[in-house]
Amino acid sequence: MKKQFQIDIPEEILQEINNKVKNYSWHEMPDDGGWDYGTNLDYMKDFSKYWAEKYDWRKAEEKINKFNNYKSNINGIDIHFIHEKGSGSNPKPLLLNHGWPGSIVEFLHIIDQLAHPEKYGGKEEDGFDVVVPSLPGYGFSGRPSRPIGPRKMAAIFNSLMTNVLDYKRYVAQGGDFGATITTWIAYDFPEKLLGIHINILIIRHPDGPQTKEEKEWQERFKKNQRMEDGYRTQQATKPQTLSYAMMDSPVGAAAWIIEKMRGWSDIKNGDIESVYSKDILLSNIMVYLVTKTFNTASWIYYGRREEGGRALPKDHLPLKVPTAIAKFPKEYLEWAPRSYVERIYNIQRWTEMPRGGHFAALEQPELLIKDIQEFGKSLKI
Repeated sequence: MKKQFQIDIPEEILQEINNKVKNYSWHEMPDDGGWDYGTNLDYMKDFSKYWAEKYDWRKAEEKINKFNNYKSNINGIDIHFIHEKGSGSNPKPLLLNHGWPGSIVEFLHIIDQLAHPEKYGGKEEDGFDVVVPSLPGYGFSGRPSRPIGPRKMAAIFNSLMTNVLDYKRYVAQGGDFGATITTWIAYDFPEKLLGIHINILIIRHPDGPQTKEEKEWQERFKKNQRMEDGYRTQQATKPQTLSYAMMDSPVGAAAWIIEKMRGWSDIKNGDIESVYSKDILLSNIMVYLVTKTFNTASWIYYGRREEGGRALPKDHLPLKVPTAIAKFPKEYLEWAPRSYVERIYNIQRWTEMPRGGHFAALEQPELLIKDIQEFGKSLKI
C-alpha cells in the first residue's frame, strides 16, 4: 500500500538552520594547502554567505513535489519514493538508487528524460517507469531502529518494486552505495530483474585478485585510498559520536559533504562550481538537515560492516543478471581490470565514458541517460 506524500518543511526548521549558518563562529585554519587539510575555509565562508542570504529551499521542494511522491511501510520502515510513469505502451520499470553523501536530488533532473524521452528528441517507446526511493534512514524515508546495511536495503527496495508497485521484473541502477544495493538485489533476487546498470565498483570477489594486473590494481587502490579512509572508518565504527557535532552544525555537515563532492568529482582547475552550482550542493545538503537524518544516513557504513563488508558470498558468482557498466574516468574508487569485474558480473555492456566522476547523474546526466537508455533497449520484458 502506498500513500501520496508532499514535502513541506516547517518554516521554523528552515529558520533554525539559517540562524545557525549566519551565527557560525569561524575559527583558525592553516592558511596553506588550499583543500589539502579538508574543506577550504575561504570557500566555506563564501558558500555560507550565499546559503544564509540567497538560497531558497522552497524552490528545491517545488522541484521534488512536481513528481508523484509516495510513502509505503516496508519491514516497519516508511519508505519515501518518487514514481514517475513513463511514456509508451509498455515502459520498463527502472529503480534508481542513490548513495552517501547523495540523495534523491541527484536524480531530479534526469527523471523526466528517462520517463518521457520523446520530450527531449527521443522515442517514447524508450521511456521507463522511474522509481527513485530515499534510502532507509535518509531524507524523507523513515529510520530503522538500528543500523542496517545495503543487503537489507536491497530486500526492502525489491519489496517496493514487486509487492508495493506490483512489477514482475525491473531494471535497477546505482552509483556509490546505490550500486552495492543494486548488486545485492541481483544476488538475492535475480529472477526479479531484467538487468542492472552500475557506475562504480564497490563490491569485491571473495577470492580477491588473481592476475598480475589485478594484484597491481589492488595495491594501487589501497595506496590511493589511505587519505580517504577517515570518514569511512568513523561512520563504520562510531557514527553516533560524529553525529553530535554534525546534527548541531549545518556548516559542519555541509563541509563534511562538500569535501567529498569536490574530491570525488571531475572538476576543472580545482573549482567545485565548475560542475555543481551552489544551489545543487545546498539542496542535497539540506535534505540531510531539514529531515535531521545526517546520523541515520551514516549508519549504512556500520550496517555494511555487520553484514560482512564488500565481498559477495562465493556461490552464484558470476551473477546471472545482465549487467551494464558505465565507467567514468574520474571515479575516485578506481575500477578493477575487466577480468576481475567479469568474475562478479554478467557484463553485457561496458562503456568507457569520456568524462565524469563519482556523481554521474549530477556531473554528466546526458551520458548516463544515454547509457541507461541503450542498455534498456537490449533488455526483453
